[in-house]
Amino acid sequence: MPTPDRYAVIGNPIAHSKSPDIHALFAAQTKQNMQYQRLLAPLDKFESTIRQFIAEGGKGLNVTVPFKLDALALATSLTPRAQAAGAVNTLKFEKNTILGDNTDGKGLMTDIIQNTGYQITGAKVLLLGAGGAARGVIQPLLEQCPAKLVMANRSLNKAKELADFFAAAGHIEVSAFSELNEEFDIIINATSAGLSDDMPPIPSKVFRKSALALDMVYGDQLTPFLHFAAKNGACIRDGFGMLVEQAAESFFVWRGVRPDTRSVFSVLRPSSS
Repeated sequence: MPTPDRYAVIGNPIAHSKSPDIHALFAAQTKQNMQYQRLLAPLDKFESTIRQFIAEGGKGLNVTVPFKLDALALATSLTPRAQAAGAVNTLKFEKNTILGDNTDGKGLMTDIIQNTGYQITGAKVLLLGAGGAARGVIQPLLEQCPAKLVMANRSLNKAKELADFFAAAGHIEVSAFSELNEEFDIIINATSAGLSDDMPPIPSKVFRKSALALDMVYGDQLTPFLHFAAKNGACIRDGFGMLVEQAAESFFVWRGVRPDTRSVFSVLRPSSS
């Protein structure tokens, strides 16, 4: 058998990533000759780590915290959705080109609409955070035509800058966490607070009864945000579904084959499938 094509997820930290398990299942399902690993990059050596990976025959990478803006700068060409997001989470290496893509928004939309059954069209949506994770999902959210999209962040100026960046795609209201004073149908935590067992300081009134509260962070335990949301009557979901769906989109970008995600949920998260 020929040598497997090499792929990886790059980040810092990276040991917690479930991406290798997901892509191994995708490869087996679609009969693709490939291997996928975790790649830890020192915070000041992102580019050199990637150059070495390419030199060793690497075909593509998923990019996670904190390198999505570094990946944007490194790419020699960008897909329209990466340009819109202003961040890159998927890299594809072909000849002398580095294609930058962003599959986060597609993954989140698929998870919310297909896997949870919630509709974004006509809904009031609250997006917490204004960093790289938020950038990747704003355009796809606006394309679904919510009744309202509010972005809340610790730094109001940073939220305003991001809202201005996406002004051509649609209107985004901005708010400080403490100034939120209305209910929402869908609340998305795009901050990394859950990684440090913390949460954005939001009031309980943001959760409409049976609202969907989704944290982009995933793990074996609920984040403080999800605990808080459940306590206030929301239906909760962590970022694992988004991870699987964006991984399927990355897999399609690399291999031209779209895997079925349902089998991955049944193997890795049988209680949520």
